[in-house]
Amino acid sequence: MAKSGDDQRIDYVEFSVADIARSREFYGKAFGWSFKDYGPSYCEFNDGRLTGGFALESEHNPGGANKAGGPLVILYANDLAATQQRLESAGAKIVKPIYAFPGGRRFHFADLDGYELAVWSDK
Repeated sequence: MAKSGDDQRIDYVEFSVADIARSREFYGKAFGWSFKDYGPSYCEFNDGRLTGGFALESEHNPGGANKAGGPLVILYANDLAATQQRLESAGAKIVKPIYAFPGGRRFHFADLDGYELAVWSDK
């Protein structure tokens, strides 16, 4: 669970991957990361400081901007709706509306240069 001091800060990095088992093996062997599975299409990793995730490319992001191996930067927000409104007012395009997942809710947006990012909340 994120703390209130984390509001509007980068909180999570997600990699869209072609094979979760292969990614677990690689990053576990290379860096000693630990993992927690959330079904066959999502795996959370922890490097000892930062938590992130591996999402199957075809399941999580079909045809999206973040190709296999590309990171999705995820920010935390105490108030998801207010953050979405501020982003839209600033010119961002919502590319995936708010949806629920185990542990919270999130949405994806494209910034003015077309980079896709996400914002999540545990509320």
